[in-house]
Amino acid sequence: MDQFDNLEKHTQWGIDILEKYIKFVKERTEIELSYAKQLRNLSKKYQPKKNSKEEEEYRYTACKAFLSTLNEMNDYAGQHEVVSENLTSQILAGLARYVQELKQERKSHFHDGRKAQQHIETCWKQLESSKRRFERDCKEADRAQQYFEKMDADINVTKADVEKARQQAQVRHQMAEDSKADYSSILQKFNHEQREYYHTHIPNIFQKIQEMEERRIVRLGESMKTYAEVDRQVIPIIGKCLDGIVKAAECIDEKTDSQLVIEAYKSGFEPPGDIEFEDYTQPMKRTVSENSLSNSRGEGKAELKFGGKPKGKLWPFIKKNKLSLKLGAAPEDFSNLPPEQRRKKLQQKVDELNKEIQKEMDQREAITKMKDVYLKNPQMGDPASLDHKLTEVIQNIDKLRLEAQKFEAWLAEVEGRLPARGEQRRQSGLYDTQPAPAVNNCAQARESSPDGSYTEEQSQESEVKVLATDFDDEFDDEEPLPAIGTCKALYTFDGQNEGTISVVEGETLYVIEEDKGDGWTRIRRNEDEEGYVPTSYVEVYLDKNAKGAKTYI
Repeated sequence: MDQFDNLEKHTQWGIDILEKYIKFVKERTEIELSYAKQLRNLSKKYQPKKNSKEEEEYRYTACKAFLSTLNEMNDYAGQHEVVSENLTSQILAGLARYVQELKQERKSHFHDGRKAQQHIETCWKQLESSKRRFERDCKEADRAQQYFEKMDADINVTKADVEKARQQAQVRHQMAEDSKADYSSILQKFNHEQREYYHTHIPNIFQKIQEMEERRIVRLGESMKTYAEVDRQVIPIIGKCLDGIVKAAECIDEKTDSQLVIEAYKSGFEPPGDIEFEDYTQPMKRTVSENSLSNSRGEGKAELKFGGKPKGKLWPFIKKNKLSLKLGAAPEDFSNLPPEQRRKKLQQKVDELNKEIQKEMDQREAITKMKDVYLKNPQMGDPASLDHKLTEVIQNIDKLRLEAQKFEAWLAEVEGRLPARGEQRRQSGLYDTQPAPAVNNCAQARESSPDGSYTEEQSQESEVKVLATDFDDEFDDEEPLPAIGTCKALYTFDGQNEGTISVVEGETLYVIEEDKGDGWTRIRRNEDEEGYVPTSYVEVYLDKNAKGAKTYI
């Protein structure tokens, strides 16, 4: 009985431990959900955006492996969500109900214990009351007996007073006997109740409390095992996610990536030939081509060299022109790009146009079907209301087809020229073995620069060297290039960039330098007007007998 309060405190502590464990598991589920959410957001953040440059980068094996890693991390996050769900369903829900049941059971046991405790206390109080009454009655009976004996011994007291005292003493003795009997009965009853309390009721209550506590402890242990099993169940799947990342990493092929880079950025140009030695110790012999329009151009060259730059002599891809192309002035046929890059861009454009055409054709088919439905069921709609839309779609299809044909023609031109260039170079090697004027070598070096550009700084540097020499009077500028054929302008071209020349559709001009693979052809109108035009804007007729002309096979 003296440990009843301690047991009550201990069982309450056990329930507090269980509630603390429930709170721990609940916070773990929240952490798992938060972690899974952060992993998913991280994976989503680094996913390539559709129809963007990033998406093109994921054709490399290293980027594909990274994309696989992101996808595996997404699955990895899903397993953490599974852990959270299983902890909630297998532990939290059951333990929460069990705690409520445990509280009710504990309350019932301790209520029974309090009730038994109050009953024995009540019996004890009855026993004490009976005992005190018996003691009091005994003392009263003793005093009444003594008073009777005193009265009986006194000769001055009347007989009636003595009889009265005797009767009073008898009454007190009877009351004492009754109290004694009542006390004895209550004492026997208390002893019985006390034995029942200490040997039956309290042990039974304590046994039930013990069983309750043991069930609580077992349930807590089972919950901890379930907690571990929930994690163990997802370990194989997490392992597969990690294996997937490892497998993706093993699929990285540096050679494949290098080949993709080569395919993406190869220009189609061939390396320039060796630069021949220019002997400035010998006077330069001026030779005027039979195709030159006049010798006056050569006579005025020295003045142009020192007074300014000759018109139409600059390479069209100088830095200023490159900047203008970057600012959005790129030609529609991508003729500013190297052949291979141009082919890829044109192919990409053709594919995009074909997709748009297919989309418009699907839309036309859908409108046609809808019109047929309206014709068969006029109550559903007016067929004439679709005519405008159908006409618009057909016009869009025709427009897209014309656009696609234009780009397909440019693509066919590029694909037809690309394989012929190697043969063309090999035949042109026959002419490379022959001595050429030094000025032509200079032009060749200028035109064959690795980046396909000719900078004004290089021109200025060469002019400074010419000014510094002692043989200024003996040297003149380069001879005008001979015409190697003619060309007819297919379209009007407004040459606004430096180094280009404007042409009008149908105009016939001289070709002095054919396309080097950069999409530009050098032409001449007269001795003072020459420059570059896009190759796709002209139709070239080369003179096979002309020096420098190249034969296409």
